[in-house]
Amino acid sequence: MERLQKVIAEAGIASRRKAEELIVQGQVKVNGKVVTELGTKVSDKDEVMVNNKPIVKESKEYYLLNKPRGVVTTTNDDKNRKTVIDYINTDARIYPVGRLDYDTTGAILLTNDGEFANIITHPKSEIDKVYVAKLNGIIKGEQINKLKDGIELDGVKVKPSRVKLKKVNQENNTSTVEIIIHEGKNHQVKRMFEAVGILVDKLKRERIGIFNLEGLQSGEYRKLTPKEVAIIYSLKK
Repeated sequence: MERLQKVIAEAGIASRRKAEELIVQGQVKVNGKVVTELGTKVSDKDEVMVNNKPIVKESKEYYLLNKPRGVVTTTNDDKNRKTVIDYINTDARIYPVGRLDYDTTGAILLTNDGEFANIITHPKSEIDKVYVAKLNGIIKGEQINKLKDGIELDGVKVKPSRVKLKKVNQENNTSTVEIIIHEGKNHQVKRMFEAVGILVDKLKRERIGIFNLEGLQSGEYRKLTPKEVAIIYSLKK
């Protein structure tokens, strides 16, 4: 017997957190009856339906994509913009793990394994998300210190695990900073810099934990190895 939200996540329908939302919203049925209790457990003999469609267990797939600029991090887009899914050659119902803004480039993971996605995105896993930001202006020492002390976003104080000035261009009045975070709030890095009075011109995520962009040009992807997946599962808490 397994928890209903885990079964839905492992079927590749959504992450476990999103599966919990679907249950609470009454969009999940077990053996023909709507279930809204998160503690519900089901077996392989139970029929589980999400939005009146029976779930089918798929083999797990895992990908790392070097996301180009101007691509949305979603499974589909009502404005017909290109999505990260369009770059992956698979018939599996994969979805992006976390998000990158439309104009942000770099590392994004995609999978149909909800448990894997949950480990990657949950702050308690303490997986580094490494960004390089090109800033509109020369960032000052006191601004970097404010970032290190933590910035309040949505009523929660978020603190980077590292902030490092990489480059200053006096002629163009720009600076480049590496920042490492563990959370994944909406527009988090840009909002953190805005909170200390400086805007981000370009943003790239260069690494997610053990996954870097080595060998991947913009728009290219690769499958994760079984060893890499096992390493992520070893971080489960």
